[in-house]
Amino acid sequence: MRSLLIRWLINTLALYLAVKVVPGVDYRGGAGGLLVVAAIFGLVNATLRPLLTFLTCPLVLVTLGLFLFVINAMMLLFTGWLSSRFDLGFMVAGFWPAFWAGLLISIVSLLLSLVVGEKQVRVDHS
Repeated sequence: MRSLLIRWLINTLALYLAVKVVPGVDYRGGAGGLLVVAAIFGLVNATLRPLLTFLTCPLVLVTLGLFLFVINAMMLLFTGWLSSRFDLGFMVAGFWPAFWAGLLISIVSLLLSLVVGEKQVRVDHS
């Protein structure tokens, strides 16, 4: 449970930085709304990303994994679309802003996870 909360806060900070740095990614609202957008982004990544990765596996392999950046952009575009449907104030102007924001979010999430020391929980079955 703690790990889920940490991941949620990391995603929120990463989204906030993307809004501040990447032109074409915009958020109009308060911190609570951004927490909701981060939760939606997490749910989209947890549900759709594995499916898209599986369906595009040959393309991911042929591009040596670079197509995963396109999948990240699509997840961010879908989050922006869902946000507009729920009137949350998060908008992504197109593919390239989503691409660069997805790249930034990935890097920031990785760095913050390393700083926080988030670890995978492993179950020992011995």
